Amino acid sequence: MKRIIIEAEKCSGCKNCAVACMKAHVPDGVGFSLSNPQFESRNTILLDGKKNFKPLFCRHCDKPACVATCMSGAMTKDPVTGLVQYDREKCGQCFMCVMNCRFGVLKPDSATGTYVVKCDFCVDDADGPNCVRTCIKKAIHVEEV
Repeated sequence: MKRIIIEAEKCSGCKNCAVACMKAHVPDGVGFSLSNPQFESRNTILLDGKKNFKPLFCRHCDKPACVATCMSGAMTKDPVTGLVQYDREKCGQCFMCVMNCRFGVLKPDSATGTYVVKCDFCVDDADGPNCVRTCIKKAIHVEEV
């Protein structure tokens, strides 16, 4: 199973990963704008108490609390890839997954508050996650675990 590995000490806080994530999820034929709340990053960069950058990504946990607490079956863990997947059509909008994510990664969308914004590992992209490819400091990378 592949996972995004974070080396926080290398992160410069540039947020290229966040912009790449946003662009990766723009529907075909739609113009991209950083100011449009419709386009949200599935990851973020935070500052800790010592002013160090901390990249925050979905860890696709081995035993994901988001899956365990999802009452509608919208959150599932693929047994082959190990990725935690979200089915927007099945979502009951209870946001139990958001409340139970140990890492605070999941969030309701900013534009409507009606669905969950979550990393999908750019599964439709043969080259892998856009965030990883655009990290200029190589602070994030994909690794087989």
